[in-house]
Formats: sequence, C-alpha cells, structure tokens
Amino acid sequence: MMGQWGCAAQTGCTHSKGHSAVHVTKHLKGCSRRRPVPSLNSSLSSIPPIKPHGKHQVLVIGGSRNIGYYSAVRLLALGATVTFLLRSPGKARLVQGDALVKNDVRRAWSEASNSGPVDFLIFTVGGTGQFSLTKGVTITPPNLVTQSLLNVLETLPSPRPKIITISSTGLTRASYKSLPLALKPLYSYLLSSPLKDKRGAEEAIAHSAGWEWNVKDSPGDEILGADWTNRVPTGELKSVVVVRPAMLTDGECRADVKGKGSDAYRVKEGDLECGWTVSRRDVAYFLVEGVVRHWEEWEGKCVSVAY
Repeated sequence: MMGQWGCAAQTGCTHSKGHSAVHVTKHLKGCSRRRPVPSLNSSLSSIPPIKPHGKHQVLVIGGSRNIGYYSAVRLLALGATVTFLLRSPGKARLVQGDALVKNDVRRAWSEASNSGPVDFLIFTVGGTGQFSLTKGVTITPPNLVTQSLLNVLETLPSPRPKIITISSTGLTRASYKSLPLALKPLYSYLLSSPLKDKRGAEEAIAHSAGWEWNVKDSPGDEILGADWTNRVPTGELKSVVVVRPAMLTDGECRADVKGKGSDAYRVKEGDLECGWTVSRRDVAYFLVEGVVRHWEEWEGKCVSVAY
C-alpha cells in the first residue's frame, strides 16, 4: 500500500483465494508481495543474541510478511513453536484454511495446539489496498480484518491464549486528534476504508474485554454484522493487548541496528502525540521483546508505537 509507506491496516498478506495454515519447520516463503522478504533461516541468523525464553506455542494469523512475519522470526529465535494461518501456502507443513471461514480457524487452533495449549495468538491480518480517486484505498472484502478476528474470538480454545492484535493510530475520534496535522487528510480520506475495518476489530476486542468504547466510533453492521455481539465473549477477555502503530514503513529495525532497544521508539498506553511513522521491524521488536517478554506490564492495554 502506497509504495514504501502504509498505515497499520496493511499488516497481513495480499488477499487471494486459497488460504493456508502452516506449522514452520524450516522456513517460509509467503504469498505474493511487492518487496522480497528474507527466508526465516537468514532472518534468524541476523537477530542479535537474546536471553533464553519459555518454549511457547504461538499461533500467528496474517504472518506471511510485515509485522506478523518479523514477529514470528523473533519468536522462533526464542525457541517458540510457531503456527501460521496464511492465505497462500508456504514451504512448510500446510493445512488449507481461510481466516474468514470459522471452521478453518478452528483447525488452525487445533494445529497450533498439537504440542500443547497455545500460549499466544498474534493477529496481524490485513489486506493490500486498491486505490481509486473517489474511494481512496479499499480492501476486499471491506470487513476482512473484523470478520477474521470475530472468527478467532468465537473459536477461542480452552485454556485461552494471550492475544496480541495489531491496529492503527488515528483510528478513533480521540486517536485522530493526536495525529500530526499533515497526516489527518491521509487518514480521513485515503485510508478511511481500511481504518473503518480496523475500528470494527477494535470494537470487537473492547466488547470482549469489557473496555470502554465510544459508540460514535462504531463502523456499524456493514463491518461487524448484525449479530456480532452473540459471537464473542462479553467482558471476560482479559489477556489481550492492542498495538496501534503509527504510519508503517519498511525501514530497518532501529532497536537492533542501532542497539537502542526500546529507546529506538516511543510507546504509550492510549494515544501518542505527533506520532509520524514507525518501521514494521520495530513494531515486531516491541511486540516480542516488549509485550511477549513482559506480558504483565502490557496486559489489558491499548498502546501506541511511533518514533
């Protein structure tokens, strides 16, 4: 989306027929993309040494590239077992599936729990948009993210995993006010459609977790569906974190390359003032090194990330 730039609405792979869940054993070649993504083997070798971590079972939905992919690379380096639900098959053990089909999501949970209960779900589903002068950027279907997440929440296994989902800054009325002035037209016009889908996903999380939600921010039944509240938990989903990145870029991971760690970016619960951009690699760094490693610090929060 938009060449080297993109909002947090573009975090998964391109929309296509034939979605697949893959349990990574060696490496993954994701679906069609605009830029090359290194193999897991080469990516793993480039990550600096890290401290030992628990042998987590992790399900990644939307992880063929971008934030989901980079997060999975880090989790594999930590010794986790990672299972992917993808739209296109990779070079690994495959289970055909589509996050928009509830039974396929159930099978993804089953595959991910083969070696024990799933510890974490990383949800980074997104679509590659098509641009038009009259509508800005649109994705197909327009409720891809929301309906995929509703299927995930409706089929949660027991015991329930910890959930991390990627959203976007500028999403709600309050968050939009915190955007830099120059970015506001971009978010309100060009990216309004994918952000509407992201709002539906956030509303589903808010309902399930018992968070406050401004009804004026609701995208309505066209995104959520008329009976969506009957499909998901009500106020009982406590082990969840929503991450709202600023405008996403394909830049380096400053936390690794410059050795700054978490000092490479800003993180704040709620909205960040003047948050322009952040690279997908640094969001992945925060997701794994910040949220996964220090779950108690972030559990139950919606946080923004930007440089």
